[in-house]
Amino acid sequence: MVDLCEGGNESAGSLNAICKLLRWAGHVARMGESRNAYRVLVGRLDGIRPLGRPRRRWENNIRMDLREVGYDDRDWIRLAQDRDLWRAYETEAMHWAAAALTLWGVSVAGSRVLMATMGGTKSHTIPFMELAKGLIARGHNVTFLHAFPPETETPGLEELTPLKLVFYVRNYTNWDLLGARMEGREPVPLSDIIRYGYYSCEAMMSDPETQRLLHSGRSFDLAILDGAYPECIVGLAHYFRVPFMFINTVAFYMTSVAYTGSPSPYSVTPFMARGFTDDMGFLQRVSNSLFHSLISVMHTIFVKLAIQGITRRYVDPALPPIIDIVQNVSFVLQNGHATLTYPRPYLPNVAEVACIHCKPARPLPPDLEDFVSGGDAGFVYVSMGSSVLTVKMPEVLRLLFLRAFAQLPYRVLWKWEGGEGSIPDLPPNVRLGRWLPQQDILGHRKIRAFVTHGGLLSMFETVYHGVPVVTMPVFCDHDANAAKAELDGYALRLELQDLTAERLRWAIEKVATNPKYRQSVNRRSMLLRDQEEHPLQRAIYWTEYVLRHEGAYHLQSPSRRLGIVQYYLLDVVFFCLLTGYVAIKVFLRLKGLVFRFMLRLMSNTQTATEEDDELAEMKRKVKGAVNGVSSHLKLLEGQAKTIKVH
Repeated sequence: MVDLCEGGNESAGSLNAICKLLRWAGHVARMGESRNAYRVLVGRLDGIRPLGRPRRRWENNIRMDLREVGYDDRDWIRLAQDRDLWRAYETEAMHWAAAALTLWGVSVAGSRVLMATMGGTKSHTIPFMELAKGLIARGHNVTFLHAFPPETETPGLEELTPLKLVFYVRNYTNWDLLGARMEGREPVPLSDIIRYGYYSCEAMMSDPETQRLLHSGRSFDLAILDGAYPECIVGLAHYFRVPFMFINTVAFYMTSVAYTGSPSPYSVTPFMARGFTDDMGFLQRVSNSLFHSLISVMHTIFVKLAIQGITRRYVDPALPPIIDIVQNVSFVLQNGHATLTYPRPYLPNVAEVACIHCKPARPLPPDLEDFVSGGDAGFVYVSMGSSVLTVKMPEVLRLLFLRAFAQLPYRVLWKWEGGEGSIPDLPPNVRLGRWLPQQDILGHRKIRAFVTHGGLLSMFETVYHGVPVVTMPVFCDHDANAAKAELDGYALRLELQDLTAERLRWAIEKVATNPKYRQSVNRRSMLLRDQEEHPLQRAIYWTEYVLRHEGAYHLQSPSRRLGIVQYYLLDVVFFCLLTGYVAIKVFLRLKGLVFRFMLRLMSNTQTATEEDDELAEMKRKVKGAVNGVSSHLKLLEGQAKTIKVH
């Protein structure tokens, strides 16, 4: 067998490093505490770890390698004193590492991955694009089906944008959400949500480009679908006979996670379209449960009556029930994190990848840099995301914004779809931009506050870069996102119905000047960044894990197939209650017989006692009579003897 510590080829490089690390550690451990090398290996510095210092020490790597082969690493120094025993563990660790590297090297490179999203806003495509770029860099082939034609080409990525879906989404989202929210109306009524679900699915599946893909004879190894609305496109995975995963792009939408069997109790799972948190009072829990239950029932009915028919018409006439298909999901990449959304009890086939797209800030273009750096007080960034069109806002709201911005001591950078020059009465401290590099802006040293609609990705980015927020939720998950940010202490929430220029100016100045908001967001940023690997690396690992293990079905739980009655043991509770009820009824019915039996038993006992007493009395009397007779006979016998003597 080749000595891997001697290396000699590129494939053994990682094994060579592991072997030399363990061999060197054993050698140093046997030197003793007096040697400098020993103190460097196991010593600890006093004080608090400064920023930038590696979180893992050399000794941590040694402990990790030993734990992989089952050794209690707490006393590894003693183990190293026995050279032969240490070499045995060293060899075992090498075998484990070789197996792990062999498994990692199983040929998943060059796998064909199909991605698809039915999301009606461009933000749904961002996590997919980041994962696609990461997979392409590792040699995979990615095809991405969505509704937004690319403005620039991504090397190695095949993007399919069915025209029917593109035009339907553009027409559907040409809306004035801000005006509807200001008037107190639901910006996207339930009827419009149902309409989107039906017609977008029809447009996607009936489009010639989708049909060409289905009948092209191509094959794929994995499908990655949007968990926010997977029921329409899950038929593609069934058609190509491949395992499938979800990227749940909307963190507070828990239906796709529930498909795995992961628990999502209504008591601590706030409904995404309302401003609840995971700490609800009684009435809030009642309201939250009603919202969840109503939407769940309507969703199931809609899928069975509408979406099932579309997919059978355009994909496969023999398509099984969609609900059965989605419950076979292999893995879910959940676009959330315990520090940004809420702690959740996930099963092993769910991994959190919030901020998969987050990156360190880069230098701004020179013209933007000159503008944001020109003011001594700093600047404020305003963006309502990709879904809320500011050019569609009512004129009264536009003037309100301008009046508030003009009174600020800061410069204001405003994402406005109309671009520069489209607002004639623009204050001198405000600059417009049709498109702005949001993460580079949020990471700028002179930013003071972020004014936003509360979209999920925007909230992730503001925490990642440590910027306090003023939120004005509009629709969908914005209320839930804003409620969580306010709960965590780094945001102020404003309602569009009650908004005034003075209130908006006050909120911006408060989050910009009150240090508690900056401190809270910096703490959340620290918690978010304190992860073993970047979320993109985690997403790539689990994607390739599913590829390597051909669906990773061993991670699935049978709970995903259980109905509500079985999952929550309602049938068991009913059985126990019924059994107790029957037992009580039987007891009540028989209690009369039991009572009479007890009385008779007691009566018989008393009668027997009285008879025993009478018998004893008779025996006493007989005995007394016998004794009397005996005494009388003795008296007569004495008298007879006296007479005889005389």
